[in-house]
Amino acid sequence: MITPSSNTQSNAQGSFGAVLQQARKNKQVTLEAAAAELFILKRHLEALESENFAELPQAAFARGFAINYAKYLGLDSAKIASSFDAAYPNELKAKSTSSIDTPLRPMGTLQRDTHNRIRFNPLLIIGVIGLIILAVFLFRMVSNASKENTQEPVSAVEDMSAIEQAQGAAINSDASGVGASGSALNLGTAATTATLNLVLTSDAVVSITDASGNSLINGSQSAGNYDLSGMPPFNVQIDNIDNVSLMLNQQPVALDTYATDKQATFELAP
Repeated sequence: MITPSSNTQSNAQGSFGAVLQQARKNKQVTLEAAAAELFILKRHLEALESENFAELPQAAFARGFAINYAKYLGLDSAKIASSFDAAYPNELKAKSTSSIDTPLRPMGTLQRDTHNRIRFNPLLIIGVIGLIILAVFLFRMVSNASKENTQEPVSAVEDMSAIEQAQGAAINSDASGVGASGSALNLGTAATTATLNLVLTSDAVVSITDASGNSLINGSQSAGNYDLSGMPPFNVQIDNIDNVSLMLNQQPVALDTYATDKQATFELAP
């Protein structure tokens, strides 16, 4: 049996227990906090620091406690394990060996805090259900509105007489030239494009797709300048905005307003 005086003497010589205790104090961690983090009883940690082997479980378990404690404190676990083996009393080793064949018994080393269990807030559950119902209602409203917009308008020709239809046909034939030119003008103005200037100071993953589905740039790109053009709006994805600057129609784009953890995914239009 190890006496307190022998433990004190080994601590004074810089034993593994003193090293563990000093490392814990340097880390400003209490025994309670360490025990909760490692799921090891506080009294077992105290026994390790004071090298009171009689208060520890069997040698294999106690050695595992020492290794895990050393890793938690940022120490060399191999050195701590070697010091533990050297300091462990021979009489306790013999006792531990003789009790290998005995049935295992609970040591109470895994004590979880039962006070921090998840508690469900009824108001939160009601709020989530309300949001789901609201989302379904809005989805149905949007679906109904889109169906109404896609319905073909009733032709007014059905309500016209044969004479009125003939007169209308004559008027339409006279204005066909103007209508054709107007259609061409509208098509010319609708198909507007925008220009993008992309500057990469280092390698980056960039993906830009225009409104027509054309991929303007995609994948890992090396440092350099890239001039792009397409039909807005553009879908932009950047993996690291620190390496990228972007201009739309010669106007700088503030990428940090779209970024989360240096990554940005957004839609861009003039």
